[in-house]
Amino acid sequence: MNPTFFPSNNTHRAAWAAVLLALWLLGCAHLPTGLAPPDTVKPGAVMYGVVPPLFGHKPLQDVTARLDYLQELGVDIILLSPINATDDPSSISYSITDYFNLRPDFGNVEDLKQLVGEAERRGIKVMMDFVPNHTSTAHPFYQDVQKNGKASVHYDFYDRDNAGQITHYFDWVGLPNLNYDHPEVISMMTRAFKYWIHVAGIDGYRADAAWGIRQRAPQVWHPLIRELRAIDPGVIMVAEAGARDPFYIRNGFDLAYDWTEELGHWAWKPVFERVHRAGSLIHEALTKNQYAPRAVLRFLNNNDTGLRFITRYGLDVTRVAAVLQHTVPGVPLVYTGDEIGAEYEPYEDPPPIAWEDKHNLRQLYRRLAGLREALPAIHSGDFIPLPPRGGSSAYAFIRIADRHNWALVLLNFDLFPEMVTLYPPKDIVELISGSALKDALSGTRMRLSADGAGELKMHLDAYTAMILIPEQ
Repeated sequence: MNPTFFPSNNTHRAAWAAVLLALWLLGCAHLPTGLAPPDTVKPGAVMYGVVPPLFGHKPLQDVTARLDYLQELGVDIILLSPINATDDPSSISYSITDYFNLRPDFGNVEDLKQLVGEAERRGIKVMMDFVPNHTSTAHPFYQDVQKNGKASVHYDFYDRDNAGQITHYFDWVGLPNLNYDHPEVISMMTRAFKYWIHVAGIDGYRADAAWGIRQRAPQVWHPLIRELRAIDPGVIMVAEAGARDPFYIRNGFDLAYDWTEELGHWAWKPVFERVHRAGSLIHEALTKNQYAPRAVLRFLNNNDTGLRFITRYGLDVTRVAAVLQHTVPGVPLVYTGDEIGAEYEPYEDPPPIAWEDKHNLRQLYRRLAGLREALPAIHSGDFIPLPPRGGSSAYAFIRIADRHNWALVLLNFDLFPEMVTLYPPKDIVELISGSALKDALSGTRMRLSADGAGELKMHLDAYTAMILIPEQ
């Protein structure tokens, strides 16, 4: 769910939160053991966002039935959109009424256990999209507050503003914020996170609106995640928050979203709205305030992006963007149907997908997943940008693990061909120049040679994506 700022809370609570935050910041100079996230996401991993009802009318069972398909696609982790009990019958609902039960229209606990078990047999991890920031107004806690007011034992379970009114973000009037200064709220939510690890073997969580809890009670996340890793050291944690804020990785999250400093704003959006300047815009997005580039969740689509990328920008740009998504540092999130160019809006309750690959995209996605796994340069190599100068629609970078394992990625996002001039450092020129190269996507073989000034020139056709690797 997409974030925005909300007015401050009551004075007393804000003052106490400020004290806690100051103590936390003081401790950040020497991070305690376990604060840095463990190596829970394997190098080269591909995550797949699953909207269960788009898989069929028996959602959890139908996801299980397509695990062979996802395995063949090269998926390592599936992330289920919220499956907890809700009062909202929509395909995707963040209005939770019970954190310890599932939506009956999606399936039961046995269905979930079967899904996790079958996924594990195929080497695929299963994560849940969890909603700790708020409850539904239909949640029993909130209903008790409405009925009994200050006499309710749950009265202080909800965050309140200076006027004593329960807070919420945006226009989410039906999604009241929980009060994480209350120890029983922290205890309840920690038990809920642990529950699905114990009961179903869940491998991790996406924490919806993690930014909201960070605003109101930043002291919560580190000890909560530490408790989860005491049960399963390999639990994967994804923050719905911007990866440019170091807070999340410092507090145990493995991944956060590819947003700008402004919450909810996709860092790559300007690239595709002004493709004639794609080179400089990509360069800015990939290099500005990058705290931990390998901890960035790279997406073209997710639950909040509305119309699918292919609908907005077309098939040709989609192909080039998919190559970018899979070859830069970070973990690509392929969302339900991306690999076949499915067109829908997640919150408009689309029908189950037909899985017809009418754009012939699946082979590209499978190839990219395979290259991420096979090439050390792509899955864990250093990232060296080689941006063409001027207002170019093209971009280039090299991923390098060592002198024998490297990949030069060349991209042109526009419908016009581009003569690209690259200005690599001298050691990169020596590495590339004269080498026998092969495009890992098309199989085309070539050699690149620098001129006397150390410049590399290359003609890129319209909508080109190349991954040049040394011939073995």
